[in-house]
Amino acid sequence: MIASKSETKPIRYKEDEVNLIILLFIASLLGIYLITTTVLIAQDGIFYIERAQKLSIDPRSVIISHPPGYPFLIFIALKFVGLFNGSPSAQTLAYTAQSITLLCRLLAIIPLYFIGKLFVGSRNSFWALLILILLPYPANFGSDVLRDWPHILFLAVGFLFLLWGVEQGKLWFLGITGLVAGLGYTIRPECAQLVLYGIVWLCIQLLKPNCNNSRAKLTCALFILLIGFVLPMAPYVREREGIAPLKLRQLFDSPKAYIESFSKAKSEQEVNVDNRNSIYSITSIIIKAFGRLIGEISENLMYFFLPALLYGFYFHFNKNNGAIAERFFMPVFILLNVIMMILLRYSQGYISRRHCLPLIVFSIFYVPIGLQVFAEWLSIRFPKGSLEKNPKPQLWFFILVAVGVAICLPKLIRPLRVEKRGYREVAKWLKENTAEEDLIAVPDHRIGFYAERDITTSEDKNVSKEIDYIVSLVKDENEEPEFSKAVQKKLSLWVDKRRKKYKLIIYEVL
Repeated sequence: MIASKSETKPIRYKEDEVNLIILLFIASLLGIYLITTTVLIAQDGIFYIERAQKLSIDPRSVIISHPPGYPFLIFIALKFVGLFNGSPSAQTLAYTAQSITLLCRLLAIIPLYFIGKLFVGSRNSFWALLILILLPYPANFGSDVLRDWPHILFLAVGFLFLLWGVEQGKLWFLGITGLVAGLGYTIRPECAQLVLYGIVWLCIQLLKPNCNNSRAKLTCALFILLIGFVLPMAPYVREREGIAPLKLRQLFDSPKAYIESFSKAKSEQEVNVDNRNSIYSITSIIIKAFGRLIGEISENLMYFFLPALLYGFYFHFNKNNGAIAERFFMPVFILLNVIMMILLRYSQGYISRRHCLPLIVFSIFYVPIGLQVFAEWLSIRFPKGSLEKNPKPQLWFFILVAVGVAICLPKLIRPLRVEKRGYREVAKWLKENTAEEDLIAVPDHRIGFYAERDITTSEDKNVSKEIDYIVSLVKDENEEPEFSKAVQKKLSLWVDKRRKKYKLIIYEVL
């Protein structure tokens, strides 16, 4: 007997609810474990906590110097914690900021699940997000004091409403996309890409000779999208006196600097040589940037899941599967984000696993498809008789997922920055053996943060009269820094930094 639509809808909704409860439960348990076992938060985390504390004192300086969205979230959380703890310790500050990041990660799973459901179905979306939750680096970013997952939350919510608006013909959803993109812009400017996707899609529809929607309706949707984007951004842009982010301005400044030096060439021959060199240089940068990008994506996916992602993407689109919106927006999303990574490498000289996170998160849905294809190949490759039992494709799929999870587990359960435990031990010694008014020179802000002492990060060996203690980082155990004032060694500890052994030494200035 075929079930009616009214009977199947509640079943589908119940399936979604169960899937989301399982995903959120696993992600929350893992996130809490990572927070409670964190040895040291990220260096950027100290900056965000300081920005959050400064918001109540001098909000304008925070807004001008850096996008204030993530510090504002921490600020709200600290206000809530302050109701129960008037003067929170450094560890409480860290836990609070980490909890905000974890909350954003948990909330992001909900729109990501429905994006995946639209693209690849409920089952594949569930397995994709389960794999994403268990990937070590994305999990670490979601339990640290970093703005990557808050950025992903707004990007996912805005993307979901954009896809719903296009698929269901409810173009007023694009206004919500613009509003969410504007709010997300205050966390990371990359959220503005949602508005760009909406504009491109609407313009293509307007230029079509036979369009399902009227041009008046499309034009109205375009204005709603832009108004929604501008509304939350207006106060932020007014204070900053500009909309372009710093890195984008630096990107435009790089060609200007080259043109200025290029214009000073003395002869036409020098111009031609410089022109050839610049082309080779730019080509080399692009090739190296692309190679670096592949390397960072591979590390995020623990290498094991990369072939499944690539083949799953190819297989899915080669079969013309998926919604119409997916076939347009996913290639555009991947292309734009790859270009942004290459430009980041060109202008800033680096690409990190954190910067690649959006590419991982929004393409993870094709990993289960690739694993399923590999599972079917394995079931054919090992026919009945070669093994005691003939594993079905579904069993091979579970085996492949289990192997991937087993690869992830050692790094996943490893406490965050456990190799830098010496930093915390030095901070503990300073907190217990120095006075609150003492000024300490440190090589890393986090030592002063956990020690709850005033610090300076000056590397000058000419010790000023205000400094009471010096924490020095040396490469060799026998290396003894020379200072302009007499010092007395108090404590020395081995630490790991960039996979090399260093020694932290505390000196008291006499």
